[in-house]
Amino acid sequence: MNVPTLKELSDQGISPEILFWVGCAGSFDDRAKKITKSFVRLLNKANISFGVLGTEESCTGDPAKRAGNEFLFQMQALTNIETLNSYNVKKIVTACPHCFNTIKNEYPGLGGSYDVVHHTQLLDELISNGKIKISNDFFKGKKITFHDPCYLGRANKEYKAPRNLIKSIKADLKEMKSCKEKGLCCGAGGAQMFKESEKGNQEINIKRTEEAINTNAKIIAAGCPFCNTMLSDGIKSQDNSNVSVLDLAEIIDESTSKKK
Repeated sequence: MNVPTLKELSDQGISPEILFWVGCAGSFDDRAKKITKSFVRLLNKANISFGVLGTEESCTGDPAKRAGNEFLFQMQALTNIETLNSYNVKKIVTACPHCFNTIKNEYPGLGGSYDVVHHTQLLDELISNGKIKISNDFFKGKKITFHDPCYLGRANKEYKAPRNLIKSIKADLKEMKSCKEKGLCCGAGGAQMFKESEKGNQEINIKRTEEAINTNAKIIAAGCPFCNTMLSDGIKSQDNSNVSVLDLAEIIDESTSKKK
């Protein structure tokens, strides 16, 4: 899959419409790489002019900040801001709510102000204006529940875009008991992904997975690579092979592919 970097485009005198911020998970985690590829295919289907930073992209600093290391966060953030500003980046899209929230809300105070959107928001827009067309009924009538990522939902009040995507494929949306403003964390937020579990009666991701299973949905739709991992682990712990976890980019990618 050939994806141009901003350096390559800049050398050709090209300024892309959007920078796709891939994120650490989308770059290095094998499961999340599939989400990255699905989203890139969708950007290409919509003929969106975009580029990535490639090796110039560094961690946004979100884990460091949530873990309390403000010095490391600012060091990482300022490095990224310097790079972004050197390319005169105006608009950024990312499939990671952690990156989305950090660049959107934390970077402006450090000199990095950009138009930042989550990939579900961009996909919703592209479907609405006809640049992406649903071409099959693969998910029509299938029961799908959506897990609200903390940094997309409660932190940034975005609940409509992901659900609009599910409606666009004519699936049967089944809401969990705790959803939208009352959504339950998957257990990875606040840098919890990188620490040992604390003592308790039940892992958070197991509790969330049980809520999802109780909707009788066969697909748990996610909008965050970390949520995807936590929920997938939860499904495995329940020994339930009848339920799958998919990112909305994967679902829309599948829904815009020609079926034989």
